[in-house]
Amino acid sequence: MYRFMSADEAMSLLRDGDCICVNSFVGIENPVALHEALYRRYQRTGSPKHLTIVSSAGFGVWDEHRAAEDYIRDGAVDRIICGHFGAMPSTRKLVLEDRFEAYNLPLGCISHAIRAQAGGLPGALSKVGLNIFVDPRLQGPGINDISRDTSLVKVVQVDREEFLYYKLPRLTIALVKGTAVDRKGNISFDDMYMSGDALSICQAVKANGGIVIVQVDRVVDMPSRPRNAIIPGCLVDAIVLEPPEKSDEALSALTGSFEIRYEDWAGWTEKIEKITAKKRVDSTAADLIGRRAARELHEDDIVNIGIGIPERICRYARENGLLDHITLTVESGGIGGFPASGKVFGAMIGAASVYDMSNQFDLYNNGGLDICFMGAYEVDRFGNVNAHRSDGDYAGIGGFANITAKTRTVVFCLTFNTKGLEVKEEDGRVTIVKNGSVPKFVDEVRSISFSARNAVANGQRVLYVTERCVMQLTPVGLKLIEVYPGVDRQKDIKDMLSFEIMG
Repeated sequence: MYRFMSADEAMSLLRDGDCICVNSFVGIENPVALHEALYRRYQRTGSPKHLTIVSSAGFGVWDEHRAAEDYIRDGAVDRIICGHFGAMPSTRKLVLEDRFEAYNLPLGCISHAIRAQAGGLPGALSKVGLNIFVDPRLQGPGINDISRDTSLVKVVQVDREEFLYYKLPRLTIALVKGTAVDRKGNISFDDMYMSGDALSICQAVKANGGIVIVQVDRVVDMPSRPRNAIIPGCLVDAIVLEPPEKSDEALSALTGSFEIRYEDWAGWTEKIEKITAKKRVDSTAADLIGRRAARELHEDDIVNIGIGIPERICRYARENGLLDHITLTVESGGIGGFPASGKVFGAMIGAASVYDMSNQFDLYNNGGLDICFMGAYEVDRFGNVNAHRSDGDYAGIGGFANITAKTRTVVFCLTFNTKGLEVKEEDGRVTIVKNGSVPKFVDEVRSISFSARNAVANGQRVLYVTERCVMQLTPVGLKLIEVYPGVDRQKDIKDMLSFEIMG
C-alpha cells in the first residue's frame, strides 16, 4: 500500500548499491524534487552511495547544479547507463575525466530492455546497434577508459540470425514524475508532455522487490478515468506531493490539455521557442539544406525530424503545403502534431496521440517510418555517419540508431565543413565565400552511429544533403548526384575531399 511522504522521507528508503531507474526524457519530466532530496541525504550522511542510474533518454534539466548533477559530482554514483547525456552538462564533463563508469546505449534499446525486465526476461534482442559503436566487436557501449562492463551488450545468434542482446542490471528503485494521484494511489500524467517508460519501470522494479517512488503535482478526490491512470496504485510505494514550479503559459500547449489547430502550430512554436530555445542564428547554409531536404517529403509520409539543422525542414514543409499532410513523430511517444525543440525537446504541439516510449521504438525498429532527417558530425568515404561523439565532447546516441536502422529513406543534413563556413545565395545561385576549417567529410569517422553497410544490406535510400550539393549512398561508397547552381563541382566539392567520390 502506498504512503504519502516528504521527498526527504522517500529518499531514506534508498540503500547503498541501489540501481535507480529514472523516467524522464532529455530535459523534460524529471522528478527534480526527488533528486535534490537524495543529494541532501548524501550530503548529510554520505549515503546512499555506490549507486547505478539507468535512464533511457537522460535525466538532466540543463543546469549543472540541479536534479542529479550535484550528487553525481560528489561521488554517490558509480555507474550511469543512459541513452542521451545532453541535458546533463556537469555529468558529461565528469564522464570524460573517468570519474565513474558511463555507458551509452541506443535509447530504444534501453527502453525495450526495461520492458523486458518488467516481463520477467533478463534482456532484449535487437538488430539495432549491429556494426555501430555499441557493438562489442567495435568499441562497445563504454564512454570512458574505466567503463568495461561486457554484460550490457552481447552478440548472439538466434535461428542462425545475428542480434545484439541488451541486458540491464536489476532495477531496484523507480523515480517517476506524474501529474496527480487519486484516492486509490493511481497515477495520471494528464499535464505531462509524455509518460515515457513509466509503467515498465514500475513493473520491473516491483518484480525485483524494489521500491517505486512517484512525485506528483496534486491529489485528486475522484479517480482519473481508468485509461488515463498510467501507473496503478498497487505498484506504488511512496508518493511525494510537490507543487509544480511555475511555468510560462505557452508550455501548456504541450500538455495536450486543449486542442491546437494546424493553423496555429506556427504561432505556438514561436512562443515556445522564445522561452525554451537558444536564439536562432540566421544561417544561409542551414536554410539551403532545409529547403533541399524538404523536397524529399511526400504526402502521407510518417516522419521523424532530428534537432539542429533538420528542424529547418519543417519551415519549408509548411511553405510548400506538405506539413499538414505528413505525420510527424518524436521519440518520447508523440504521434502527429509538431515537435518542440530546445529545453522541451520531446514534447509536441497538438499531438494526435502520446503513448509509451517503448511502443514508439517498436514502430521505429521495424521500419515504420517512411523518412527521417538527421544531423551529423562526420561522414566517411564509405557513408558511415558519426552523430554522437565530437572531438572532446559527446551527447550520446539517443534515438538516432533506432530511427535510422530501418527507415526507408534516411536524409542526413549537414554542412560540408564547419568553423568559419560562409555561404551566400543570390538569385538562386550559391557562392561559397569561405570554407570552414573543420571538414565534415572524412576518411574515417571517429565513432560509427550509422552503418553504411547495414543500410546497403537493408535496401535503404540514404542521402547526404549539404549547402552545396547532395550525395547518395551506393554499395561502393558515396556518389555526387546534385550540385547546386553557382557551385563549382571540382573546386568547391571534389578538391575539398580527402577521398575520391563518384559523380
